[in-house]
Amino acid sequence: MGQKIHPEGFRLGVTRKGETVDFRSSWYSDREFASLLGEDLKMREHIAKKLTRAGIADVKIRKAAEQGEVVVDIHTARPGIVIGKGGSEVDNLRGQLERITKKKVQVNVREVSRPELNAALVAESIAEQLEGRAAFRRTMKRALTSARRSGAEGIRIQCSGRLGGIEMSRTETISEGRVPLHTLDADIDYGFREAKTQMGQIGVKVWINHGIQDDSVEGRS
Repeated sequence: MGQKIHPEGFRLGVTRKGETVDFRSSWYSDREFASLLGEDLKMREHIAKKLTRAGIADVKIRKAAEQGEVVVDIHTARPGIVIGKGGSEVDNLRGQLERITKKKVQVNVREVSRPELNAALVAESIAEQLEGRAAFRRTMKRALTSARRSGAEGIRIQCSGRLGGIEMSRTETISEGRVPLHTLDADIDYGFREAKTQMGQIGVKVWINHGIQDDSVEGRS
């Protein structure tokens, strides 16, 4: 079967359920859905452009129905870059987000304690090394070994594009351990990044298996 579905969205009602579920966006609207969704997309795009080298693992957005306040949680492996000297960078970011949303914005910076077990950060690390002309096989193997050493039950890494600068694009995949994509109880973390090299873009996909989860799911960040 094709792997066209997002592993986390596939498990929202099973592995990620109940009051402990941690959605990327938490708000409700019956009339202004399109404008609020566009607001979220603009904020995520701005954060991604401004904090390209900050190791952003995830951006979670919460909107209160009555107060009109927006809470943005930025999960990052390098909180110092996001915060800046004396909090100057995060204050600047807050002002820019308030201009985008025309609302009061609260920005919280959360540190990701184990970046080698976060699929988005592993994919970003591989993409950065590929942009620096590192050998793709060595880079993928190093990331795989680091995740397994840190306690991942399984990891799978896939790179697609003009690998090694060859004329024809191809796909290389390496894996170790168990990564059961069709087991809904398995906590599969998925990340995707693009490496913009001189030879073109290379897509990097990472699946990390954190094991079978109990009914109460806790956040990993």
